Amino acid sequence: MRKIAILLAFLPVLSFSQDKIKGMIMEVNEANKHIPVTGANVYWLDTTVGTVTDFDGKFTIPYKPDYKKLVISFVGYKTDTITVKNTDHIHHLLEPTSSLDEVVVKSRKQTTAKSYLSSQNVMNISSDELLKAACCNLSESFETNPSIDVNFADAVSGTKQIKMLGLTSPYILITTENIPSIRGASQAYGLSFIPGTWVESIQITKGGGSVVNGYESIAGQINAELVKPKTDSPLFVNVYAGSNERLELNTHLNTKVSDKWDTGLYIHGNTHNKKHDVNKDGFMDMPIYNQINLMNRWQYTNPEKGLVSFINVKYLNDGKQTGQLDFDPDTDKLTTNAWGSEIDTQRFEAAAKLGYVNTNIPYQSMGLQAAFSWHEQESYFGLNVYDIVHNSLYANAVYNTIISDSRHKVKTGLSYSYDHYNELVNTTEYGRTESSLGGFFEYNYDNLDKLNVTAGVRVDYHNLFGVFVTPRVHARYTPWEKSALKASVGRGKRSANIFTENQNMFATSRVINILNSGGDIYGLDPEIAWNYGISFLQGFNLFGKKADVAVDFYRTDFQNQVVVDYENPQAVNFYNLEGDSYANSFQFEFNYNVFTHFDVRMAYKFYDVKTEYMSGKLENPLTPQHRLFANASYQTHVKSNGANWKFDATYNWLSKQRYSSTLTNPIEYQVAEYSPTVGTLNAQITKVFSPKFEIYFGGENITDVRQENPILAADDPFGSYFDTTFVYGPVFGSTYYAGLRFKIQ
Repeated sequence: MRKIAILLAFLPVLSFSQDKIKGMIMEVNEANKHIPVTGANVYWLDTTVGTVTDFDGKFTIPYKPDYKKLVISFVGYKTDTITVKNTDHIHHLLEPTSSLDEVVVKSRKQTTAKSYLSSQNVMNISSDELLKAACCNLSESFETNPSIDVNFADAVSGTKQIKMLGLTSPYILITTENIPSIRGASQAYGLSFIPGTWVESIQITKGGGSVVNGYESIAGQINAELVKPKTDSPLFVNVYAGSNERLELNTHLNTKVSDKWDTGLYIHGNTHNKKHDVNKDGFMDMPIYNQINLMNRWQYTNPEKGLVSFINVKYLNDGKQTGQLDFDPDTDKLTTNAWGSEIDTQRFEAAAKLGYVNTNIPYQSMGLQAAFSWHEQESYFGLNVYDIVHNSLYANAVYNTIISDSRHKVKTGLSYSYDHYNELVNTTEYGRTESSLGGFFEYNYDNLDKLNVTAGVRVDYHNLFGVFVTPRVHARYTPWEKSALKASVGRGKRSANIFTENQNMFATSRVINILNSGGDIYGLDPEIAWNYGISFLQGFNLFGKKADVAVDFYRTDFQNQVVVDYENPQAVNFYNLEGDSYANSFQFEFNYNVFTHFDVRMAYKFYDVKTEYMSGKLENPLTPQHRLFANASYQTHVKSNGANWKFDATYNWLSKQRYSSTLTNPIEYQVAEYSPTVGTLNAQITKVFSPKFEIYFGGENITDVRQENPILAADDPFGSYFDTTFVYGPVFGSTYYAGLRFKIQ
């Protein structure tokens, strides 16, 4: 007992006698003298244990034998990672940089990573993660990610739609290099207009996002970073062929023009000209199509002057045909001979980004963004005609600096947007112009220890909505080691483009009704919602291997929503919300490195999404309450010549989904209240022969699950009950594919 008492007496001393490391962070000034860096961030890699240097550049940080690598960062300087072998004093020299790209340091390259330090709930998906599936375009880039839900929009167009936090893609701000890109006329099909090989990484942000990127985000933001001419391979070729006779070709040609200029030509083409009707309903299960997509990208880098710039020019031509097998557009277009549809799209985009870092004061930087797009779609669906021309202009200027030291960062700037729409819906024309000018301010406090808070506000003047304010706050608190407790709240506002965002309604016999007339957009009011969220991330070791658990809950409350009401099977009604509309989303995710090169990811999601319709408060149609997700990834050891094998498999299970009502239809044209459950399995095997060449082959929906009768009244497509929107799962069945990737380093 006496020995135990002595031990207990010394326990507080032992518990608080943790080793510490001291050091100093310096820089070289113009006189070539070493001077201290005040406010530099110093933390242990893969932990939230960190500190900030004082006025003299000195720091003291806790040390454990498990801590091996120390990360040192400061705004405007290169981020360094140094190996610490003992508790000796550290003296480190930071070098300035003019690179505008974020530097991410990882001990082991992760294909999908969450940040323990950021105040926002952000997930970064690398190009390696995108290669785990075919990823022919951006809409197919989320098959291995549980945060995004993917399903077909209807039974004829073959278009995939995505959801986040239980809400459809119009409520997600989708950007390309932080420039809004999938919006307006491109909302329905735009995700298929960004080839997968053009994407370098994807950032998924849950919640309201940053005020810097605008006021439209409600559920979150998806940002796609494109490959850079300076770092992409001089030649890259990707060929894809599917068992459904889908063919794709991607070619990248990059060259160095001068010491400061690099350019790349990116060519994408896909085609599918085989008519399939697996379920024998007389309709093609997927459209026949052809697409040509070109991008010329220029990159300017001048480290001496602190300048980086990108210039992009894109052109797209996309044509789709779908409908009954015997439909001939030359003779049957807009007749009752046979039901058919054609969707022809042309799109031109030009964008420029300029970044400047003050080489004398590296924590001061400026960024300018400007983009123009012209989008024209001519289409018909049976006897319904829908055409749209959308011209869009966007500009954003951002200034970054710090207050006293790098713990206090601020962003401020101005943004401008202009959108002009001309639409033809059957015989009715709709035209409008929207423009907005706004200013924003965002403050971030980050001590890299316990707390990180980002608070932003923007004030915008809109020609139709007047002046309005958009506040957003994100916070991260670290209660203990390898943990991150995050919370967010934010407001979003947007115009509902009811026709282009709901084009699947044209592939029905429903009458389209707009029940309000006092608003500025089709007689409707703008959509306004608040999003609240909380998440917790905990990393730990399980049987000596890294693991983490992530739990989050988000709620979106609509102050006003344009309700899309399908509850009358002969009509689609649009009207302003009167009552409640909300989306509750809960997600639990577990990631584990079982053994070297073998990782598993499992997730469970629960949705409670309801809207007050004219017929009462109901679950939103085709939104499963429960979803199970599992992904397994394994690769063999990389040989000296760079060769190895990679194996990936993903399973998704969706619970039953509510159909909109068909009770007033004749019994033969009614559907059940809920769909069956559905589970799908995808898998891919990649053989890497060298860093220059690899082949891959895989299967989608290997379990061959398919919806037997996805089209209602397929036998009477010009009757009153025809509807292609009752789609809860795969229509086509199993698809197998193979491809190759070749590059010159």
